[in-house]
Amino acid sequence: MSTQCEITAKATVGAPMSVFERYLTVWVFLCIVAGILAGQIAPGLFQAIGRLEIAQVNLPVGLLIWVMIIPMLVKVDFGALHEVKKHMRGIGVTLFVNWLVKPFSMAFLGWLFVRHLFAPLLPAEQIDSYVAGLILLAAAPCTAMVFVWSRLSDGDPLFTLSQVALNDTIMVFAFAPLVGLLLGISAITVPWATLFTSVVLYIVIPVILAQIWRKALLAGGQAAFDAAMEKIGPWSIAALLVTLVLLFAFQGEAILRQPLIIALLAVPILIQVFFNASLAYWLNRVVGEKHNIACPSALIGASNFFELAVAAAISLFGFESGAALATVVGVLIEVPVMLLVVKVVNSTRGWYEAGLSTR
Repeated sequence: MSTQCEITAKATVGAPMSVFERYLTVWVFLCIVAGILAGQIAPGLFQAIGRLEIAQVNLPVGLLIWVMIIPMLVKVDFGALHEVKKHMRGIGVTLFVNWLVKPFSMAFLGWLFVRHLFAPLLPAEQIDSYVAGLILLAAAPCTAMVFVWSRLSDGDPLFTLSQVALNDTIMVFAFAPLVGLLLGISAITVPWATLFTSVVLYIVIPVILAQIWRKALLAGGQAAFDAAMEKIGPWSIAALLVTLVLLFAFQGEAILRQPLIIALLAVPILIQVFFNASLAYWLNRVVGEKHNIACPSALIGASNFFELAVAAAISLFGFESGAALATVVGVLIEVPVMLLVVKVVNSTRGWYEAGLSTR
């Protein structure tokens, strides 16, 4: 008989990719255009929105971030943490790549590309901010979209759910110290009070609210929960797109002056995605994990919780910052790049399993 955790895992990971998710890159591009145009047509309106703050928290954006994050966190079953022990090698690879390799490799790539190789092509006053945005993007492992990537690669549903639950638990405690450490190493001033406020507002409180909501929905049965998730699923992407329109209304002037910026910021992000996915995939093969464990392990190492990154970047550095722009570039390339990674892990299944058979 299937346990509640197994039923939840299969339902979550088996959910089809929505139209919003499948064409996320298109929507983001349209939001870039819409935001830039709106910012040029009505700059006063967006300046007024930018001033709606309490304790350095922009109220419209804070609300949008909650609408983005909470429906995703409702999917996470922290009861799945007991499943971790069944695949300790795969979980070990996931944690190693997500927390010890990914953030530090991105900090290095930011230093290499943004501070040195591309520095002459970027506005000097935003160099630190771009690096900070890249670090924020890499410091939060993917939460919701990894369920989609796992399904497309025939990943193990319980493993996927358990690694997401474990990563989210660690993120509550590790996100702020890790970001603070890497910003400090990168010689970027750390606004600690704002950083911890962001963690409370955009991780701790949403997790609590999401789990209360999840419990209430599941009280009506799995079918009621699945129906509710289908309805609220589009909220996250819709809120993200509205946030992007606001962000690009503020960023429009800088982008029009130097349109090459987005392409330059995409380079370290792309390298980081392919490096971490390849490393996690190979390490799982080395330790002898099955292919349906290696795939979600590699995919969560490659993708990012970009909603949190965008929220933290806006809170820490503001709408007009290079940090906010850098995190949005991550959103722009997320879907096409991750679909390519999925294609690679699916097409190399024979190579992967041949290596296991020789052990």
